[in-house]
Amino acid sequence: MLLTSYEFLGFLAVLLVLYYLVPRGFQWKLLLAASYLFYFVAGPLFPLYILVTTATTYLVSCRIEGIGRRQSVYLKENKGSLSKEEKKAYKQKNKTAQWRWMLACLLFNLGILAVVKYGNFAISNINGLVQALGGRGEFGLLGIIVPMGISFYTFQSMGYLIDVYRGVVPAERNFFRLALFVSFFPQLIQGPISRFGDLSQTLFSEHPFEGKTLCLGLQRVLWGYFKKLVVADRVVTGITTITRGGISEYEGAYVFVGMMFYALQLYADFTGGIDITIGVAQAMGIRVAENFNRPFFSKSIKEYWNRWHMTMGSWFTDYIFYPISVCKPMLKFSKFARAHFGEAVGKRMPVYLSSFAVWSATGIWHGASWNFIVWGLANWVVIMISQELEPLYARFHGRFSVQGKWGFKLFQVLRTILLMSSLRIFDCYRDVGTAFRMFGTLFTRWNWQILWDGSLLELGLSGLDYGILAAGLLMMVLVSLVQRTGSVREKIAARPYPVRFVLWYGLFLLVLLMGAYGVGYDASQFIYNQF
Repeated sequence: MLLTSYEFLGFLAVLLVLYYLVPRGFQWKLLLAASYLFYFVAGPLFPLYILVTTATTYLVSCRIEGIGRRQSVYLKENKGSLSKEEKKAYKQKNKTAQWRWMLACLLFNLGILAVVKYGNFAISNINGLVQALGGRGEFGLLGIIVPMGISFYTFQSMGYLIDVYRGVVPAERNFFRLALFVSFFPQLIQGPISRFGDLSQTLFSEHPFEGKTLCLGLQRVLWGYFKKLVVADRVVTGITTITRGGISEYEGAYVFVGMMFYALQLYADFTGGIDITIGVAQAMGIRVAENFNRPFFSKSIKEYWNRWHMTMGSWFTDYIFYPISVCKPMLKFSKFARAHFGEAVGKRMPVYLSSFAVWSATGIWHGASWNFIVWGLANWVVIMISQELEPLYARFHGRFSVQGKWGFKLFQVLRTILLMSSLRIFDCYRDVGTAFRMFGTLFTRWNWQILWDGSLLELGLSGLDYGILAAGLLMMVLVSLVQRTGSVREKIAARPYPVRFVLWYGLFLLVLLMGAYGVGYDASQFIYNQF
């Protein structure tokens, strides 16, 4: 059930009516039933996967908290009879038990993710290696369909488990409440990756009907549909022609056009889907974490990744980067490096290696392909080089007074857009070798005249399509600029009714009339469905 399908619109309409009709204490239970129905429609066996993850997470988190609770009782009852060493040994024993339970649950659920999502990728690479070494045997591929959103709900539930282990949140004792947290349907497809401590504040609350809340949520849904249907699904035709057609015909400047098209498509598609997710939740009074903060206004790649898919970035930072950078083996290695390679190298090692782990995981998380792995590592290389060049940047700004000036900030923004679009080329082509070769033609095939000689009209996009894309891009830029001083929807809500009606009804007509639909007004799936 795609978020852009008639089925989903009907599902949402019925759910919203029932949500505000049932007794408020049953609202979260209705959401749980709706979420599992949503997932069942996507695949009859899919609920089994998410149920197993929920059950194991629930049992282990309760077990971890139970060990801590028994420890508190025991220490209180034996306060005067235990020595300091005995208390320390007892606490260490319990901490080890908690850690083992957490590790077992992590390995089990991440193992399911690894087998289901990456099993065939691993088998294909093993087969290729065997053949390269002269072997004749071949392992058969797994006949497993990847459940929708498995990366998102696995990371979300494992983040909750780690938070319980760390004592950040208490274990949820109601199994069905935890089941709703893991399966909440708007964010199953493409996130955000919510934290239990944040989402639970409104997910299980009672929500009386409020017309303003409902309208604001549906308005954001409409804006998401505009980005997805009018912009993202329109530009995809040009991307497909350039990257899937006759590759040799679309070299040089065509590669640059494809990169820019893909940057526009990915942003409109992903943020459009997140707008729909957050809007649907808001229509029911539920707050879901923001996932984007105007990333294409960033002045560096590091800033870009602090603004793009923010919940994923914070997940990798909290649960991979920091634990690796401060673990005992890393600290020992850093000490070794300081002694043998110097202070400067030694203190950088934890950052470099932890960042390497994060970007390797980020790449493989996006898909079972060497393209994504190389893309992740390329981001790591660029960010590390940028950090190493910071002293040079400081010297430059000390000599030239350009920092903070409008022209230099524009240069930084355009530089970031070009860098990120260049790295995304690994998303566009079928393999790493083709991506590198096509990127190289930017500098060897000088055919920039295609930008003005009418060649772009041969990519499957008409002059009208380009006009609509330009207008859509302008609208997104203007909205992003206005958002710097507050919510656009709140500002529109403060206007007289005729103004509000014209703006929102006009946007509705644009989606209805200008949306890029397939046969029978079918819309394509969101890019992040595959993750």
